[in-house]
Amino acid sequence: MIDHTADIGIIARGSDLPVLFSNAAAGMLSLLIEDHATQPGIAREIKLEAVDRETLLVQWLNELLYIIYTESLVLSKFDVLIDANHLVARCAGQYVDLKSPLFKREIKAATYHNLEIAERDGEYSARIIFDI
Repeated sequence: MIDHTADIGIIARGSDLPVLFSNAAAGMLSLLIEDHATQPGIAREIKLEAVDRETLLVQWLNELLYIIYTESLVLSKFDVLIDANHLVARCAGQYVDLKSPLFKREIKAATYHNLEIAERDGEYSARIIFDI
């Protein structure tokens, strides 16, 4: 966890971009809700396109937040495919009461603040700050 004034952040890692994006989503969820809180029973497909991979990552995380807050659907299992700046993700999760004590905090959005996706020695990493 990265402490930041009025914000919180994570560093996600992965062997490739799809794994990085899946791990970033899991990291965001770990800040939001208890780890054991959801089961992957409801399926959803998400398709996104962006101008670059950093924008794609922010859109991906914010789309997951949008689904949580508008549909009470917490997606917790991710099969992500990335081709250039296109993302297709098959996701699964469950409906959860937003007032449930399982929620640790509200995350308003993933931000572009100090956002960076780096590749080093065959591993990808991303530093992501969330507005809380």
